Amino acid sequence: MLRLRLSPVLTTPLKLTRRSALYAALLLLVLVFVPLIVASSRWLHASRVDLTTDRLYTLTPGTLQIVGTLQRQLRLTLYFSEHATRDLPQLRSYEQRVREMLQEMVARSHGRIRLQVIDPVPYSDDEASAQGSGLTAANGGSNGERVFFGLAGGAMAVTADTDAAEDRAPEKTLAIPFFDPAREAFLEFDIAKLLYELNQTSRPPIGVISSLPVAGNPALDQPAWTAVQQLDQLFDVKLLDAATLKHVDDSIKVLLLIHPKQLPPDAQYAIDQYVLHGGHLAVFVDPDAELDTTQYSADSATFPDHSSNLPRLFAAWGVLYDPGKVVLDRSRALQIELAGSSLNHPAMLGLGAQELNRDDAITASLQRINVSSIGHFDLAPDAHTRLLPLLQSSAEAEVVPVQRVLDASNDPAALLQGYQPDNAHYVLAARLRGTLNSAFPERAGQPGFLAHSAPNAEVILVADTDLLSDRLWVEPQTMLGQTMMQAFANNGDFVTNLVDNLSGSSALLSIRGRSTSQRPFTRVDALRNVADQKFLQKEHELELELAETRRRLDELQSSRGNHGSTVTAEQRQEIEQFRQRQLAINKELRDVQHQLNAEIDALGLRVKVINIVLVPALVVLLGLLYGWRRSRHSRQRTQ
Repeated sequence: MLRLRLSPVLTTPLKLTRRSALYAALLLLVLVFVPLIVASSRWLHASRVDLTTDRLYTLTPGTLQIVGTLQRQLRLTLYFSEHATRDLPQLRSYEQRVREMLQEMVARSHGRIRLQVIDPVPYSDDEASAQGSGLTAANGGSNGERVFFGLAGGAMAVTADTDAAEDRAPEKTLAIPFFDPAREAFLEFDIAKLLYELNQTSRPPIGVISSLPVAGNPALDQPAWTAVQQLDQLFDVKLLDAATLKHVDDSIKVLLLIHPKQLPPDAQYAIDQYVLHGGHLAVFVDPDAELDTTQYSADSATFPDHSSNLPRLFAAWGVLYDPGKVVLDRSRALQIELAGSSLNHPAMLGLGAQELNRDDAITASLQRINVSSIGHFDLAPDAHTRLLPLLQSSAEAEVVPVQRVLDASNDPAALLQGYQPDNAHYVLAARLRGTLNSAFPERAGQPGFLAHSAPNAEVILVADTDLLSDRLWVEPQTMLGQTMMQAFANNGDFVTNLVDNLSGSSALLSIRGRSTSQRPFTRVDALRNVADQKFLQKEHELELELAETRRRLDELQSSRGNHGSTVTAEQRQEIEQFRQRQLAINKELRDVQHQLNAEIDALGLRVKVINIVLVPALVVLLGLLYGWRRSRHSRQRTQ
């Protein structure tokens, strides 16, 4: 009988070595970790830590309030010419800053904001869409291409079906035509303002109280002032009658008080309480309103009184303003035509970039504002408010009585006789900010009376009304049979920005200018300043030695009576010594420059070593230490 004997089969599983297990774990870690990093960098933006010194990537509470309380579905499109800016690294860096801020707002909007980024290549539908959305193209791109870098926004109708809202055309569209890197400090404000305005369902109402014909006279076929026409395109302008005014409705976003003259007490009280209850007020007063048609009065024997003031309210707010004083500024005088000749008028001023506050959203982008016979503001010694200037004079300004300006109306050059600058920057327009007191404490018993405002109350003060008139900033031009107004100054933009800024919510007003992402190398700048001082010192030494050598040459020539062209041996030796010293000083200058470059290179090398070697070495060391402790702990458990 045949018997088969089967050998036992080896069934014991293969055991992985410790090294193989470690390699497998590392491979698995890479396969999981890399996609996780890519996914988090692409889709996860809310959970971030802002470690920058100026908190550049942290939204302010005002922006968070606007973004978090949106009621409409907003669709944003960021147009950026990626290909056309390949040779513009600064603009590409700023685009990343803009995109990151938009992404942060999207992450905080609870799904109310959708963001799309488009590269509008030339002659494409995207380029046509960018132009149709109101964006402005800049020249100077690669190969002469136009550069688009702006934001178009659309507001969808309020509906419960979000998907359906996405498919419909937007009810309201707005745009930021171009992101100017020079306005980086106001980047968050500009975007938040766009979101706030898109979220509005109607034009904000503003009120106007004026003793000047700013709205025109239809009976005489006189149009409204161009500044008011521009406001009427953006806001719902309501003209209020001061004679019958007893209450300013809370729905009025901004109240413009232009040339207040002899306001009734009830109107002043209505304005007082409107401000204390959180209303936004802009006051335009003037020592001499040139478009005031008031006739002669008993108080003015020679000239009618064309000044305006708000003395009771100004006194309660701690504001000092003298309607009998005009600011002259010969360095900013406008050139006018008078009796066939051109001359500079020191009471008519062209305020440029140096006189405009570049840190305020109202005036940051403006270039020129023209004013005439303007006054100035100051604070009382016991004031509890602050004046934040918007417009200032130069240090060449002088304050004179308004009567002197009126007397020189036919000869403005007479204002320069005996001119003595006050060496002071007078505040011509400003934000008044702080806690405002009521100017009517005797009415404390009336319903709704407030004695004090909130601590962040704000009023804008302007000491001129003529800047609103057409003659200082626009002129008519006929094009294709139509008369259009051509602006030669930014007065209209100033008024529009002012009302636009005040008409926003308190959250929008709380967003101030911020630091920019372009931070200087302060250590390198300090090294350069030290080197510059050394250079200046050496240059001064060289000039002194040059003067001394010339003096010695003159003495040698005088002592020998040699006035010809012959050079003596002593003179040649003196000149040779000077040349040798000049070469030595030049060598020292080169050494100073080389030392500066060496210190900058050493600083750069230290930064590179820290970023490339030291920090990764510390991370590796911590990882090895952690792994060693884990391994040691595992061995102790197995023993």
